[in-house]
Amino acid sequence: MELTLLPALHRFGAIEGELRFTTTAPLEWIDLTPRLESFVAGSGLQTGLVNVQVRHTTAAIVVNEDEPLLRQDLERLLERAAPAAAGYAHDQLHLREGVPPDERPNGHSHAKALFLRASESINVARGQLQLGRWQRVFLLELDGPRERLVSLVALGAGITVR
Repeated sequence: MELTLLPALHRFGAIEGELRFTTTAPLEWIDLTPRLESFVAGSGLQTGLVNVQVRHTTAAIVVNEDEPLLRQDLERLLERAAPAAAGYAHDQLHLREGVPPDERPNGHSHAKALFLRASESINVARGQLQLGRWQRVFLLELDGPRERLVSLVALGAGITVR
């Protein structure tokens, strides 16, 4: 194990941001990595972490490889785990209180989200996201098309306020 002793932390702080998307498909992969790199660069963060959190219960944040066949495999896996046609009690809209008239049945999307994560924290060192060679950070839409919000918080040394 190699340890690096860092100089005294200067300007330790936090900065927040938000990403907005309009998704276009029922299941959609949106690569957040370039936007996260810009967020880190704009913050001045040198050492710390960036937390990425989707603010919805039918979407997820996923760290994985950006390879089309792998994405197809993962989509099929999620569909087998939570098939859209399985018949979810959540989809009995007439039995639920306070359901808006434009609500659509989406029990399968909530079930798929249970297998995934709503947030990920990515280490930052020397001002760079510490992702592996093939790793990308995705917003995974499970119930689109919809408007989506992703909350970003950077914590660490070197943050500058502009």
